Amino acid sequence: MLSGDLARGFWCECWAEDLTAPGRPTVTTSFGAYSATQADGWLPTALRAITAELNPAAPETWAWLYEVRIDTRRALLRSEPCTASVTYASTRITWTVHPVLFLPLGDRDDAPELPPCTHDFKPHEPD
Repeated sequence: MLSGDLARGFWCECWAEDLTAPGRPTVTTSFGAYSATQADGWLPTALRAITAELNPAAPETWAWLYEVRIDTRRALLRSEPCTASVTYASTRITWTVHPVLFLPLGDRDDAPELPPCTHDFKPHEPD
């Protein structure tokens, strides 16, 4: 059984892309934020961690942190998606935040008992 109602939140992803190699970007991390404030805090924290490793730090990153962040915060408060990207050398890192509805997890205590025949199931053993 499902317990509780759907919860509004944001799905946050960080993508990395090697611009010199053909192929698709790779998701490096993702998580669910349950508020605009939590999602908004994730973006600058991730950007600061990445730019701390860049030498010199990408100027567009700092511009975003200090000048564009208010627009991102407003978008999240309106439940609109937002994206921030940084390119350094041959790597592009992109953070995306999308509003979502989280499904509640099933509660094992509320789950109905399985029928008795399920206990008769034996996995097939390899030859």
